[in-house]
Amino acid sequence: MSSRADFAAAADQLAIRVLGALRGTGGTPLVARHIDSAPDALAALAAIRMIGADTFVSHVLVGTPFHADDAAAVARSFDAFPSPDAGPSAHPEDRTVAWRDWATAQLLARLAGNPAAAASAHRPPPADGGLADPTHWQSWSVHMAQLATLATPGLDGPVHEAARGAALPLCRGVTRCVLRRDFPTAVRIARWLAWLHHQGVTLPLDVAPVLEHVRLLGGGASPRTALDLAVADHLLGDGDSGRDGTQETEAVRT
Repeated sequence: MSSRADFAAAADQLAIRVLGALRGTGGTPLVARHIDSAPDALAALAAIRMIGADTFVSHVLVGTPFHADDAAAVARSFDAFPSPDAGPSAHPEDRTVAWRDWATAQLLARLAGNPAAAASAHRPPPADGGLADPTHWQSWSVHMAQLATLATPGLDGPVHEAARGAALPLCRGVTRCVLRRDFPTAVRIARWLAWLHHQGVTLPLDVAPVLEHVRLLGGGASPRTALDLAVADHLLGDGDSGRDGTQETEAVRT
């Protein structure tokens, strides 16, 4: 039986594949090959759910070809691990998962040429799920870090509106995490700041030195954190393609 450690190891392997695609390697169906080559198919499917919308960042940011086999593989992951109920009485963790699933489904449907499918299959949680009030910036910024896969061009909705209205709390959050040496959380928050920069929002903090500081201290050793760093670099215009070379899907609004 697959364990949490198996799921985490499979997620790291998928993150490495996505990183490779983002850096220009590959060319074959990325997600389908991840499942076909995995010693544990269930763990491989769980990894897709854990990586979420980041499965598609190479297609969104650098325009790598999208394969039908990959669409089928992501659909299999939803069959194996259905989305939780995200109604008004849902647990906050379930709402977080539901937002991440919404992002994955939106990009999948758009890349597969069927945007209407995502709207019917994966509805977002209620917009009032604690996103709009960053007064308690410590916990709020950590919550936004958990939603970092939404900080991707081509997605837009209440989470993104919350980020646009709270650049300062995000800056406070990333500074606090760096001081605490919580580098994975710091990078995920910094990814939101990079997304805001990509959107043309003026920031009270220069994000690039934060990312470089994390790199110098070894904060990008984890494959998933390295992937967040790479996405943030692309959003800042420091990726291989540069900001002007990114290929964005049309923004999806809820």
